[in-house]
Amino acid sequence: WAIILASLVIFLVICLVLYLYLAIALMSIARKTNTPNSWFAFIPILNLILMAQIAQVSLFTVILAFIPLVNVIVMIWWWWKIAQARGRSGWWSILLLIPIVNLVILGIIAWGGESQ
Repeated sequence: WAIILASLVIFLVICLVLYLYLAIALMSIARKTNTPNSWFAFIPILNLILMAQIAQVSLFTVILAFIPLVNVIVMIWWWWKIAQARGRSGWWSILLLIPIVNLVILGIIAWGGESQ
């Protein structure tokens, strides 16, 4: 039981660290794009509303984010517009589909200087 419990604790710590990284990055993007309520990044569902606001799309699209398969297209579209809002090419949003690479790209979008 000790190995199972230790594995579970390690998994939960990794999940928490990733969640905090994503939330802090999204909050940073919101601040740099002058989007109000950047603290929404830490609250599930509200973080989707924040992403829609940063992307400057209709809040109706948040509903689409809950439909399987449609949500993938919506997220690519939102991140395309978020990348553009930060002065990056929208094509960076496609790289967010690649595990591990997505963490690096998110960091670049959040904390990298504006370019293009």
